Amino acid sequence: MSQNSRNLIVAALSGAMLLSAAPAAAEVPAVVATVAPVHSLIAGVMAGVGTPTLLLPPSASPHTYAMKPSDAKALSEAAVVFWVGEGLETFLQRPLKVLATDARLVELAAVEGMTLLPVRAGGAFDAGDRDRVHPAASDEHDANEQTAHDPHLWLSPSNAQRIVAAAVATLGDLDPANADRYRRNAALLDDRLRDLTAELAEQLTPVRDQPYVVFHDAYQYLESSYDLRPVGSITLHPEQPPGAGRLAELRDKMVELGADCLFSEPQFKSDIVAALVAGLDARIAVLDPLGSEFPAGSDQYFETMRAMAQSITRCLSPNS
Repeated sequence: MSQNSRNLIVAALSGAMLLSAAPAAAEVPAVVATVAPVHSLIAGVMAGVGTPTLLLPPSASPHTYAMKPSDAKALSEAAVVFWVGEGLETFLQRPLKVLATDARLVELAAVEGMTLLPVRAGGAFDAGDRDRVHPAASDEHDANEQTAHDPHLWLSPSNAQRIVAAAVATLGDLDPANADRYRRNAALLDDRLRDLTAELAEQLTPVRDQPYVVFHDAYQYLESSYDLRPVGSITLHPEQPPGAGRLAELRDKMVELGADCLFSEPQFKSDIVAALVAGLDARIAVLDPLGSEFPAGSDQYFETMRAMAQSITRCLSPNS
């Protein structure tokens, strides 16, 4: 063997030894987020570092979802799971205990500073119900109190900022090598959320006094943020169809207040909505708090909120 060949072999072996001795790059934590708008905010925090796993497809209701084997695998491999809480993902309580044994669980309803609004009774709302959508934020609440709150908390842009802050704190702790990147991404998200708040306020202000009815009382956080005027919901629990008495009560309320717009949801059957407005001079539009028409990713939250504001504006505008 020539000296030149020996030198090449020695160099190759030395390089291999150096590579094996070098410290391995830190692994990005495996992150799971349950619903699409929350996943979108987490994806924005992780931009350029990693991609969280979305547990529920946006077309599925978290109230009635049945887990798949791939969901169980994602939970068992997760380092952290972001979920709203038992008031929303009711199916997830036991799987989290059994499958996500090594994961850090971030229950967003329990995040410090999160504004939580009380569950309304459903049916026709009275005047006091509108006042109740402006409570002060509470930093202290136990598990029993959390289940008495409306779980659709991401529909408040200020709550979205708190979700971002919780993600930054959690991911920075689990993955300190990328903590600066998470913080920079969060700063960009905060700017986008402030711009979104102003944009939606300008769009919704002209229709804030127009009465309307929703299929499912899921929009208090949006209504509170922009002082909208819902007068009732068809159902409190989407999996339980309303009785004839509730439908009659709502029809009377719509006629009494001149509410000529009713919002359905793509995750639930619309035949009840059609029955409610039969014979009334009313329009049916769609509100989708999960943004099922938009692809998962860091823009999905913003697209969802804008689409909801556009649907409200179009249905409530007198000349639309």
